[in-house]
Amino acid sequence: MKICVFGAGAIGGYLAAELALAGEDVCVIARGAHLEAIRSSGLTLRIGGVEKNVLIPASDRADAFGHQEYVFCALKAHQAHEHAQDIVPLLGPHTAVVTAMNGIPWWYFYKNGGALDGRHLESVDPGGRQWSIIGPERAIGCVVDPACEVVAPGIIEHHEFNRFTLGEPDRSISPRVRSLAAIMSRAGFDAPVRDEIRWNLWLKLWGNVCFNPISALTHATLDRITTEPSLRALCKVMMGEAKKVSDALGILIDEGMMDRRLAAAGKAVGHKMSMLQDLERGRSMEIDALVTAVQELGRMTGVATPTIDLVLTLVQERALQASLYGYPATSLQYLESQGVSRPMGAGSREKHDAQQ
Repeated sequence: MKICVFGAGAIGGYLAAELALAGEDVCVIARGAHLEAIRSSGLTLRIGGVEKNVLIPASDRADAFGHQEYVFCALKAHQAHEHAQDIVPLLGPHTAVVTAMNGIPWWYFYKNGGALDGRHLESVDPGGRQWSIIGPERAIGCVVDPACEVVAPGIIEHHEFNRFTLGEPDRSISPRVRSLAAIMSRAGFDAPVRDEIRWNLWLKLWGNVCFNPISALTHATLDRITTEPSLRALCKVMMGEAKKVSDALGILIDEGMMDRRLAAAGKAVGHKMSMLQDLERGRSMEIDALVTAVQELGRMTGVATPTIDLVLTLVQERALQASLYGYPATSLQYLESQGVSRPMGAGSREKHDAQQ
């Protein structure tokens, strides 16, 4: 089975290494020092006290590899938007694109049903770029649970969890998603298939919508965010607003899951959220798919998100001051409708990412 991992960073590298070690025909798209290390010494995975190494074809150009059966897009959401055209050489007539990334995906309203069916989200996919270039019919949803880190070029360290929850946007249990789950299971991953992948997306997003921006603004680790009373209370308010949005979209998650989500997160002692890691390392910050998208969906459904809006404004400004963010179209339109001038630096995200 020909599989390409587009963006062989922490999650992508973990996927690629285990799939290749399981005997799949895997190639990776990477760049910079990370790419050179993979080319010269292979991809090294440190997991469970064991170090594994595997040689994997690697390039910074997708046209080096030709058509694939599956393409895992393991970039951040804004990078995936920027690189949509670069994925095209990998796409044959039946290639599936697995969106292994955080937040609301660009295909969210594909075959969703209801009044918003077929809409695209400006906060995640400005201009519908991925929708038109890749095509939502190729998409397979994927909720990423593993915690991994690129500790040096070519070296991935896996900390915990191995679950990648899969699901078709149209809620079918298709042959292609069943085949993918089987491939991933043979590689040692927990890869359940769900008929309502949006439920799983929202459950994870309940945490990301608050944990990530709060971490970037306070520099607090996840255990502090979820246990310090005032920060925990802020999380619950933001989760509650996100729940109202997901409820309005027909995704009903029991409110008791908030405390379970907070309790599970609190066990990650000393863990820095990805948004804080990016801020500290000078890499572009993934704000829109995690926070701005919830704001946009709230406006689409007529649900107010005042606390999310406030925290979003603060984290956007923090990222702009560090030249690690560019406003999406929705934010600029909203600011202009309120009579606010376009912020200095808006719309020009710096390319500071160290690895894909």
